[in-house]
Amino acid sequence: MRVSLKWLAEYVDIDLPPEEIGHRLTMAGLEMERIERIGAGWDEELITVGSVVSVEPHPNADRLRLATVDYGADEPLTVVCAAPNVEAGQKIAFARAGATLIDARSGESAVLKPAKIRGVESSGMVCSEQELGLSEEHEGILVLADDAPVGTPLAQYLGDSVLDLDVTPNRPDWLSMVGVAREVAALTGTTVREPEHTYEELDEPAPAKVWVDIADPDLCFRYVASLIEGVELGPSPAWMQERLTAAGMRPINNVVDITNYVMLELGQPLHAFDFSNVGGGKIVVRRAKKGEELVTLDGEKRKLTTDMLVIADEKDAIALAGVMGGAGSEITDKTQTILLESATFYGHNVRRTAAQLKSRSEASTRFEKGLSPELAMVAAQRATKLLVELAGGRALHGLVDSYPEPVKEKHLDVTRKRLEQVLGIDLPTSAVRGALTSLGFGCKWEPPEHYQVRVPYWRTDVDIPDDIAEEVARIIGYDKIPTKSLGGDVPPAAPQPLRDLRERLRDALVAAGMQEIITYSLTTLDELSRVLPEDQISALLKVVNPLSAEHEYLRPVLRGSVLKTLAANVRHTDGETALFEASRVYLPREDELPIEQEHVVGVVAGRREDRWGRASDEPVDFFDAKGYIEAALRAAGVVGTFSAAEEHGLLPGRTATVQAGNETVGVVGQVHPDVAASFGLDQDVYLFELVVDYLLPAVEEGVDYKPLLRFPPVVQDIALLVDLTQTAEEVAALIRQHELVRRVQLFDVYEGEGVPADKKSLAFSVTYQSDEKTLTDKEVAKAQASILTRLHAELNAELRG
Repeated sequence: MRVSLKWLAEYVDIDLPPEEIGHRLTMAGLEMERIERIGAGWDEELITVGSVVSVEPHPNADRLRLATVDYGADEPLTVVCAAPNVEAGQKIAFARAGATLIDARSGESAVLKPAKIRGVESSGMVCSEQELGLSEEHEGILVLADDAPVGTPLAQYLGDSVLDLDVTPNRPDWLSMVGVAREVAALTGTTVREPEHTYEELDEPAPAKVWVDIADPDLCFRYVASLIEGVELGPSPAWMQERLTAAGMRPINNVVDITNYVMLELGQPLHAFDFSNVGGGKIVVRRAKKGEELVTLDGEKRKLTTDMLVIADEKDAIALAGVMGGAGSEITDKTQTILLESATFYGHNVRRTAAQLKSRSEASTRFEKGLSPELAMVAAQRATKLLVELAGGRALHGLVDSYPEPVKEKHLDVTRKRLEQVLGIDLPTSAVRGALTSLGFGCKWEPPEHYQVRVPYWRTDVDIPDDIAEEVARIIGYDKIPTKSLGGDVPPAAPQPLRDLRERLRDALVAAGMQEIITYSLTTLDELSRVLPEDQISALLKVVNPLSAEHEYLRPVLRGSVLKTLAANVRHTDGETALFEASRVYLPREDELPIEQEHVVGVVAGRREDRWGRASDEPVDFFDAKGYIEAALRAAGVVGTFSAAEEHGLLPGRTATVQAGNETVGVVGQVHPDVAASFGLDQDVYLFELVVDYLLPAVEEGVDYKPLLRFPPVVQDIALLVDLTQTAEEVAALIRQHELVRRVQLFDVYEGEGVPADKKSLAFSVTYQSDEKTLTDKEVAKAQASILTRLHAELNAELRG
């Protein structure tokens, strides 16, 4: 919000420098980002207010003219001027040679020098807005108000300080000059002067010519219309153009400028219709019909949907409510009667419509923040007054006001105790009442405890007593509230076992050498369809209004996101690429909110690294992924077991489920080549997935404590021939059952030369250790013989020679 201090001074007395005003507003919550000083670079001696005495044709050029300008000196000065709108009697901005202006061609600052133009000496310039740095307008000269004093430095007459304020989303009243004036008045101890809104009316009543019907009151809370006849379209006054320009808006004509002016002044968007093009004199506020179209003021043909609100006449839509008017009812040079609209639309609907049509504007920005219906009447009266005074209009008697469900005035009961609890200080009654009344609140003290507070209509953000406490603190000053250290005991942290387990798994995988990634919870249907069975696609959760096509669906698995990230990274390294993500997934349920689960998914691809960290010729395989998942389970204090299984998207025969206790907690396996190829991966990829919610019960069972053994371990390798269908996990489980075995680690699987065709070789590293004594070679050999005997009897396994 750009706030001109010259304009602001019309509503509140300003005796402080701009920096101090900006500081006080910032401390009260309305942050000032910067101060723009209009006219700061204008030389007070060389750039002044001038008066055009006469305009003569140039003797040697048809498009040039000679303007004689009185600039307050003894003798007027004649200069060459090419502007088509220069006329005798105008008050203009006049610069003499030596002044620094903006070069219209280059856009850079340049010093004005005397020049001979087509044989005529010219030592000055009648300036446009662009040459003064006010705007990009350069088609004509800047025409000042008739009362501009000749010879006055332009910096004094036209100079201004503009505050650029960052308005918070909950304060639509700050998007108006009067709203900011109320704030300044409260912070400086002055009063606000409300703009006048009374005007002369004709005897003929407006409701006799206009009929308003709000067909959808859930989207339009109030609609106020006035009728003004005999309007004459033309330029708006110089003072209004100056204020609009300072606020960042381009003046167009008196009617459009008045609607924009009142919007900036009061915060209420308005729209003017050519009443002759409003069919039947009817205004119907309704949802758009299916397939309905509207050509808007920008010339675009808009295809409307049934959730968009339109302003229609007895036949067709003539405007998009709160967004843009229609070309068919646009104000033109032939317009004589204006229907002025001042309405309150449902902010969410306006925002959705503006975003869908990519037509957000100053008006829609204000509507979407939620305006008070009471503001519509005030703004309609103010704009009608200006149209009567500045556009030659004659207002019909009264206003047409459709207000289906009037909003009741808000009253809050605020206790002194609650104010003290929120602010940490017991303020005097006079201070509380003074702060609130300065902001426009009504406040009545009822001893010994209660304040009865009436909320002004423009404060749509105030709903509860704590909002009142905030208002008191803002005006008194947060820096005036005494600092007090926190007292009492810090409450204990609430246990979050699921989050704690997820963090332990993350730390373990990073420590094992994997890299963590973070991706969006929203993804595309195409990505999910590559990793999910077809019967799950129809149940996916789709966002109603996605910000982009890339973020439409809540993901029920992390696999697609992780594989997509792997594909983007694997080509950049020669060695192993090991990525994982720990995040939440969303499992759809019919007619209920989705189940939210914590998942950990990792992928491994590429070639193993040697002891020097260089890529070897050996590719990663199933056991690399299995090793990572075992590291995570160890960190959780859980012993996992693996069983052959089949899983959608993973390669049969190279997939296993992961069990902890009696629960299946995950899966590990090779990604099916077709799935990998759909993500652009042309190599073997191995994936593991842990469902943290399922793993938690096994972790909560606790870990049995065993003291460290004092006696040294003995490690021996053993290679076994087993059937091709035999799993390594079953063999390892049987070996672990011996009382002296402390650890079993598979380190080689071999099939091929030297091994029978129906067999495979499994090599294990077995650690033996006793808690009573140091084991001898004979005792270890005896234990191994016992294990081999049992392996042969139960699994038909033989020691490989």
